[in-house]
Amino acid sequence: MNKYEKIYKYAEKIGSTPEYSVPMKNRTTFKIGGDAALFIEVTTVNQLSQLIRFLSECETEYIVIGKGSNILVNDDGLDKVVIHLSGDFNRVERLDRNTLYCGAGLSLAGLCREAENNSLSGLEFAWGIPGTVGGAVFMNAGAYGGEMKNVVYSVRHIDRDGRIGTIKSSELNFGYRQSVYKENGFTIIGVTLKLTLENRTEIRNRMDYYMERRKDKQPLEFPSAGSVFRRPQGAFAGALIEQCGLKGATVGGAQVSKKHAGFIVNIGGATADDVKNLIKKIQNTVKKNTGYDLKREVIFID
Repeated sequence: MNKYEKIYKYAEKIGSTPEYSVPMKNRTTFKIGGDAALFIEVTTVNQLSQLIRFLSECETEYIVIGKGSNILVNDDGLDKVVIHLSGDFNRVERLDRNTLYCGAGLSLAGLCREAENNSLSGLEFAWGIPGTVGGAVFMNAGAYGGEMKNVVYSVRHIDRDGRIGTIKSSELNFGYRQSVYKENGFTIIGVTLKLTLENRTEIRNRMDYYMERRKDKQPLEFPSAGSVFRRPQGAFAGALIEQCGLKGATVGGAQVSKKHAGFIVNIGGATADDVKNLIKKIQNTVKKNTGYDLKREVIFID
């Protein structure tokens, strides 16, 4: 019995759902990526805790994904376990008049809707950002002047030994597209958010306004992983790329968006290598012509 057979049997035993050779192109917003050796759907914190402990004992690499945004999976597939959060990880609960708790697998859209339904403001900036709450906290997602760090009160996680813990906001080391979870390797399982009571109509109007801005400026009609590069100090990545004449540039099926040069889109049949080569071309050209070093925001999963 090889290690994946052993893990498959254990995953079944604890009540999760394992599957061999799952195409990651069907699990990412880029619609790119080879097969995961083993894909496991978990629905409870107890399942996830037991599974992570077992994987650590087996010395097996794993990654945890939600909606598969902000990642690029290689074309040859992944010789590791991919864990997907569902079930209890999608729930949201109102703890008091201005506090919500939600699972890490809940979509940001779902969280924004729940906040609006409860007349709670503070998450309007996140309306339209693809991905899950866990991913948003992991990278301190932000837009239009708002960031997750402004609303997160505390985060629950599971460490690599399967132990459950909590980190308060003051210790999350939030920065630009940064949190302590990028450093410690723990898996986010839930988030407590402190929001502000406000008129529901006003909240809805702001959500609609931000969504219209996204539709107007971002290439939502094509698969992508969102903004490819971090914002360089004193400039904007998209503006620098456009300034260098790269808007619309292609490598294979990957293209610098004609709508917003800060995005790379899959215009049909793009491979991970297409995207990586286009990223290198952009970085080299921008550095040569402007002096700016563009740092990648999209995470490569190999």
